[in-house]
Amino acid sequence: MKTLSEFDDIRPFAPEELPEVYDRLLANEQFHKVLDFLYPGVPIEVIGQNMHKCKTSLEFQKAFAYPFLKELIAKASTGCDMDASEIDSSKQHTFISNHRDIVLDSAFLSVMQIDKGFPTTCEIAIGDNLLSIPWVRDLARVNKSFIVKRGLTPRELMQASIKMAHYMIFALNEKRENIWIAQREGRAKDSNDLTQKSILKMFALGAEGTLLEKLQQFHIVPLTISYEYDPCDYLKAAEMQAKRDDVNWKKGAMDDAISMQTGIFGYKGSIHYHAAPCIDDYLEALKSKSNISNGDLLDTICLHIDKQIHRNYYLYANNYIALDELEGTTTYADKYTDADKAKFDAYLKQQLAKIEIVNKDEEYLRRRMLEMYANPTRNYLKANA
Repeated sequence: MKTLSEFDDIRPFAPEELPEVYDRLLANEQFHKVLDFLYPGVPIEVIGQNMHKCKTSLEFQKAFAYPFLKELIAKASTGCDMDASEIDSSKQHTFISNHRDIVLDSAFLSVMQIDKGFPTTCEIAIGDNLLSIPWVRDLARVNKSFIVKRGLTPRELMQASIKMAHYMIFALNEKRENIWIAQREGRAKDSNDLTQKSILKMFALGAEGTLLEKLQQFHIVPLTISYEYDPCDYLKAAEMQAKRDDVNWKKGAMDDAISMQTGIFGYKGSIHYHAAPCIDDYLEALKSKSNISNGDLLDTICLHIDKQIHRNYYLYANNYIALDELEGTTTYADKYTDADKAKFDAYLKQQLAKIEIVNKDEEYLRRRMLEMYANPTRNYLKANA
């Protein structure tokens, strides 16, 4: 049987490790600046005392992350809700979701789980490319994150994938934790949300049995995240033009940090989470199809997860306006008003004005942004046909 110490380099901190990590964070000047911003006028000693009262990561989330996120929802959105009626919240699940925001996808899920009375929140898969600063890495691991190692050789990647899959099984079964992981590495810039087969291949490395038996051990729940407005839409569009104009273009050192800050504090409108049924029964039904290769099985399961995510989008007026505008029709005009259209057009104009790049191609950029809002509509209509 696996033990916690086997995963020391990737796992969240254990309860007995927290006091030392709190002290490390409280001694960091950059972390002080974050605390000054979040809790103006509150002495560092008082914050430190309150941190040390938190004996588990869940207690830390409830005492520190939860109030901040509830305030953020109040300030930067018109509300966030979740439909979890199709799952048993008392059981452990691996939530595979579409990926809208680097930080908030999993953070808001944890808020919704607390509000819905789940016994615990999620452990969060997060790439080490976002954790290059030591105190940020510490804070992420306090906040129930486990580390996905990037930039490895093929051999190292295989070893890291096996370890992560083993850890996820350990977290589900031994720690009785939920898990959140994005359906693909990085966000879908155009919001055409599709599950990467490599995610399921990685899962299969950590369990015993046939492919279907292995995947059943993760108790996968497809999770749909819908934003009325994506605060990073203009950053994604600018990145698309940069890649169009220079095939060798690479993100700068600060690009992820800017996306994180914009995503956290930017206006989102309404936010909706929807959990589809756990796919364990679906996987059980596939066992009768013994003539299908593992590769074809993985393709079939990815399509099922995608369909579950797509059918549960919560569509806003923006989504229908964008599709009509792209296709030059008024097919979905009954889904929005003239005022809705004027508001969305003004929003796009405002976002486009934020883009500062060489040879700015406004027509191209606007079309890319329209696609971000139209693609969920296309996928929703197809999934529910």
